[in-house]
Amino acid sequence: MGTTGRTYREVIGLTGPLLPVVSFLGRLPTATIQFGSLLLVARTSGSLTAAGLTGGALAIGQVACGPLVGRLADRHGQRTVVLVFSLVNAVAIAALVAGALAGLPTVVLALLGATAGASVPLIGPLGRTRLVALARRAKASDATVATALSFESTLDEISFVLGPALVGLAAVLAHPAYALGAAAILVALCGSGFALHPTATETRPRSVATPTPRRTGRVLTSAARRSGRVLTSAARRSGRVLTSAARRSGRVPTSAPRRSGPVPTPRAVHALRAALALQGAMFGACQAGITALTERLGQPDQAGLVYAAMGVMSAAAGLSMAAVPVGIGLPSRWKAATAAAFGLSLPLLWTDSLPALYAVVTVLGVAYAPHLITVFGLTERAVPPTRLAEAMAFATSALVGGQALAVAVTGRLAESYGPVAAFGTASAAAALACVIALTVRPAPYTGRTENLLHARVPGERHTNSPS
Repeated sequence: MGTTGRTYREVIGLTGPLLPVVSFLGRLPTATIQFGSLLLVARTSGSLTAAGLTGGALAIGQVACGPLVGRLADRHGQRTVVLVFSLVNAVAIAALVAGALAGLPTVVLALLGATAGASVPLIGPLGRTRLVALARRAKASDATVATALSFESTLDEISFVLGPALVGLAAVLAHPAYALGAAAILVALCGSGFALHPTATETRPRSVATPTPRRTGRVLTSAARRSGRVLTSAARRSGRVLTSAARRSGRVPTSAPRRSGPVPTPRAVHALRAALALQGAMFGACQAGITALTERLGQPDQAGLVYAAMGVMSAAAGLSMAAVPVGIGLPSRWKAATAAAFGLSLPLLWTDSLPALYAVVTVLGVAYAPHLITVFGLTERAVPPTRLAEAMAFATSALVGGQALAVAVTGRLAESYGPVAAFGTASAAAALACVIALTVRPAPYTGRTENLLHARVPGERHTNSPS
């Protein structure tokens, strides 16, 4: 435990104490607006259908635009992208609250919900990317990089437990609008704080931080820049002729890098996204089953506490991942986590009492965060460095999309066939995720790149060996 604590201190040392606080508070609205929009529209319109359409549109907006946010961050750096999206998101949430209170038509509320989802600044995925970049710059060990991913996933877990709980508390004590209003203020302040934090420059792409050769090939050596001399016309045409002094000094490469199209995403990354979508489906199906079972037992208010029990255990398991020996590589962890999720989900099929539900769901939480952390680690290792933020955002969208789809589908199944139908769907999703983990072996990305911000988390034993 002492080693684990020391590793976490190293992670905090990479960022300073302020960034984790700002990062956590900045991602809390994302966990709040989904549930909050449902409660708000249901309260103001009296229609569960309108609430479901608004919440669904919000989820679709986030899933569809999440990868775009990551791609923009990869190309232009996090500072500008997060700042703009945080402010737009705050305005969109405020507009949704105002529209619901004003009794606007369902179509308009759905459009406002889609805008609020599409403008989510994705501080969670970008926080992972930034922490990995900081670890790389500090030449941190593989264990520290893996712990950084665990730390970020734990912050996500806590936010997704605390967010809905705060919304529910606001709804009971006053009105859901207060929770969403607080979310708008929080994303504006803490999202901006995350964007303006000095560490945001650590993820600036090389094309932004250092100007790259122009397409015309008019490249100047450092000496020429100082003296104002221009290269010969031949050098302008080819972009590859360098002075002998520049070659000897090593300041300029012997040939300009060839311009190529976008680096393709490795095929294994699609399998990793499918695994995350299945994990989201498993969690969404569990949500529907828990809601149906607590209603059948006459204690619907217990559903939120059962979710919280799962989330707390998941967060604890995520923090403990730092204690897993480095020699147990990511592929082995992936197999173990999916097998555990499948095995621990099976008792749900025979659960018919509240104490048993608490026990089974709490134990099931042990597998949730380790799987999430491991798949994010495999994704970080497999993608081209210049597309890391996009890959993290895409992975998050897969998780959210799987959960939203499963909630919609299994909610109807649970109404028609009882909680066991939803729990059976959760087990089936876990089984498919396990099959993917057993059959897919993502290899580390080995392509050439000039961007050195990318960190690697351990594979089986050797970071650079295919697994």
